[in-house]
Amino acid sequence: MSWRRALEDTARSGFAVERKRLEPLVAVRGAAGLAIVIAVSLWAFGPAAAASSAFGAFQAAIATFQRSWRPRPELALASGASLAMSTFLGYLTISREPLFLALLVVWTFGAGLSWAAGPTIGLIASSNVAIMLVTVTLPTSVAQAAGHAAVMIAGGVVQAALVVLFPVRRWGAHRDALADALAAEGDYARRLRQDPHAPFDPLPLMEARNAAAVTPRQARRRPAQLHGARGIAERIRPVLASLADPATGVPAEGRARDRVRELLAAAGEILDAAAHAIRRGEPVAVPAAALAAFRTPDTGSILTGRPYRAATRLHTLLQDVLETAGGSTPRSSAPPRPQGATARSRPTLLALIPTALTAMRKELRRGSPITRHATRVSAVAATGYVLGTVLPLGHGYWAPLTSVMVMRPDFSQTYSRAVARFGGTVVGVGVATAVVRLADPGTYLSGALAVVSAGLMYLLMRTGQFAAQVCIAAYVVLLLGMGGEQWTQTVPERVLLTLLGGLLAMLAYALYPAWETPRLRNRLADWLEAQGRYAAAVFAAYADPASRNALDVREALLAARTARAAWHTAVARATAEPVRHRGLSRTAADDAEDALAQLGRVVMLLEAHLPEGGAAPVPAAAAFAEALRESTRQGARAVRERRVPDWDAVRAALKEWDTGPAGPDGVTPGDDTFVRDTARRVLDALTELSEALDTAVPPMTLDGTAGREGSDDDGDDGGGGAGVRNPGSP
Repeated sequence: MSWRRALEDTARSGFAVERKRLEPLVAVRGAAGLAIVIAVSLWAFGPAAAASSAFGAFQAAIATFQRSWRPRPELALASGASLAMSTFLGYLTISREPLFLALLVVWTFGAGLSWAAGPTIGLIASSNVAIMLVTVTLPTSVAQAAGHAAVMIAGGVVQAALVVLFPVRRWGAHRDALADALAAEGDYARRLRQDPHAPFDPLPLMEARNAAAVTPRQARRRPAQLHGARGIAERIRPVLASLADPATGVPAEGRARDRVRELLAAAGEILDAAAHAIRRGEPVAVPAAALAAFRTPDTGSILTGRPYRAATRLHTLLQDVLETAGGSTPRSSAPPRPQGATARSRPTLLALIPTALTAMRKELRRGSPITRHATRVSAVAATGYVLGTVLPLGHGYWAPLTSVMVMRPDFSQTYSRAVARFGGTVVGVGVATAVVRLADPGTYLSGALAVVSAGLMYLLMRTGQFAAQVCIAAYVVLLLGMGGEQWTQTVPERVLLTLLGGLLAMLAYALYPAWETPRLRNRLADWLEAQGRYAAAVFAAYADPASRNALDVREALLAARTARAAWHTAVARATAEPVRHRGLSRTAADDAEDALAQLGRVVMLLEAHLPEGGAAPVPAAAAFAEALRESTRQGARAVRERRVPDWDAVRAALKEWDTGPAGPDGVTPGDDTFVRDTARRVLDALTELSEALDTAVPPMTLDGTAGREGSDDDGDDGGGGAGVRNPGSP
């Protein structure tokens, strides 16, 4: 993608306003907390302290809106306390500019590095640095600085208290995550009716799993509807795929296929009903026809073998989902927790600190995108502060403030936020200035208008950056007006310095980037290796059912999902970057993704029918599993080194399986045709992966034409070889 097109796309993204479900009660609660803090501070301490407390309460409320499964009061308290500490330390050094500049660099570098611990921590830390640049200018003595820090903490306490006293949709985010997972599976069941090989995005299941990890305090108060349903949903997905796939025994057309379509439609209705009940905390209302579809005795006479077992298992799981959604314990006993497995728990806020520091320390290395972001943002903050101080505009902190607020570890977010920040600032400052000039508000009316602006920001912040930045710009102008600054002192400087800060942020990313495009091969290799471990674990379970470890299969599956999500995130970022593909074109990436997705789906079907402990073993599966594990590990290394993986070891293991010792009846002892057929499909998927990555130009034939036509490039990324295989590649 060219720079021109990349800038156009990011600009459109920055100005986009999305249709999102608004939460007016939550916005009113945040604005009410801000109003209480401003009113009390004005009455007790005066306008300057009120402005500091307002920033603390404002930031604390924003923290409660973040996409986090942690209790909202904890986020508000953490935000208020960290902002207070930043402000106090900043004031101690503000009188000595070199010392303050050094503190700003260190503090900003740490905030940039904190993105390693998660987006919520990264955003809170970055916001604290940005707001600190404003609040350090408000006190006039160390005692006042300590007082301002105290009222900031009080602002966080007020917001936390309001969350506790006036909860809005308590457990709403957790309910939504679980309901989204069930609804996604309901949609999956309906799509399987028409396309037995329909893809499924496991992201809703991953989100539900993240939401299931709770603190000890949350665990004591969690609603009954949120207990156990996620584990059942995890087991439903492979059963749905197994019931629909012709490879498990149901013909593509005929009476059995019609029956499968009827069961899938009923499963979709039941899952939707359970999702609706969990989302709203209401009793489950399931259409009678959907329940009757599973209760009819005709299923046993139409379906046999694996399809019948899948239908029976699906019926049991759906009953469990309905009972869990209704707040009851499932009648059918859930599978025992695998030995060595532990319940998912979330550390408390204090216990999270060592974990966050460990994550940051791991990223503190050369070549890390997070470290590059931290270096970039700290350099820009220092440069912006120096330029803002030197320029004869006043309020020079607005330039570094803008840079810190818009910069993110990836290109598209940084550029889109910079555009939205400047556009929103112009509009917000213009609106606030017009209001100030027409109404000439005093201290109290300015404070009230600032609260209204903050409330609108809380309401609209999920609809896009532009709308949020308009409200933030108006809020800052009105809040500083409450402190005594005239609009003529703030408007011109804010617009010009905001433009300067945004340009510095964009220029810094262009000069010192952390492109995702060159790392696509590493992401693909990680996914291949994880898929190989998952497939090997499933085949090993068939080789020795008596000693199979369900925990190994489960952990391998979760690792494969995580690697898949990382790949898709990387592809989404790379698509928006103005760089060449550097070895993995868009077409090659798409074909490789399809091959690995097929590999995962084939193995998932095998996992859906894992044998019980007393089942007959499939000894040949052990050698195949070991060959698969080692070959995918070596294949991942080849992908990183821009070589085409070869699967000779996997092919040899499958050949040995096919030609193994046979019994008197000509059948290999203990062999399972379904497992061996799945092994062949696994090898086919791996071969397709190698074909997708083999972009070498073939030798010319005797008639002067290429051995195979076609291009591996889509013409959009500026180069690359033809999309062909070498004759000797697998």
